[in-house]
Amino acid sequence: MLSALDALERLRDGNRRFVSGVRSLDSLMSQTRRRDLVEGQQPFAVVLGCSDSRVPVEMIFDQGLGDLFVIRVAGNIVAPSQIGSVEFAAAQFGTRLVVVLGHTRCGAVQATLDELQRPSESQSRNLRAIVDRIRPAVVALLATELRHDRAALVRQAVRANVRVAADHLRHGSSILEQLIEENGLIVVGAEYSLETGLVEFFDGVPVAK
Repeated sequence: MLSALDALERLRDGNRRFVSGVRSLDSLMSQTRRRDLVEGQQPFAVVLGCSDSRVPVEMIFDQGLGDLFVIRVAGNIVAPSQIGSVEFAAAQFGTRLVVVLGHTRCGAVQATLDELQRPSESQSRNLRAIVDRIRPAVVALLATELRHDRAALVRQAVRANVRVAADHLRHGSSILEQLIEENGLIVVGAEYSLETGLVEFFDGVPVAK
């Protein structure tokens, strides 16, 4: 099993290939591994990302079958089912890297900002559940000068939401806390740019020694 830092570098390498339009032979040939994966899996990273159709996780990291344990939900929110999924992968497969992946122009984040600024009575309770998960991460931004600059507000809100979600994973599960303390698990936050295809890892990334 790859260490967290080696897994992070593998994701970075894959994203660089994606941006350049070059796919690795391993990812292209991963379909041939389908039968080998029937009996089990060993994903080298867990990615909690947004459901947005423009952010297909395996593609933007140029990975194939069996490489990534992917959890996708609108707004890359962290709720009990997402925490449980991360716990399962980290404990069951020994995966040592967890990535919370947000993206520019996130619709769920924008919907939350809209709801905070212009509350709606007609929003379904299920959509409101997503908004309520994002709300604590972004509400403070509306008390700053960012409220006068919509584009800057959304940019900062996306990153704030990622940071809060990553921190929740680090401190909202005794299983993950123990794996961080004793087994080298790392939880990092990242943002995918719809405009460039680049993924920037900006939260919780260990400083190179």
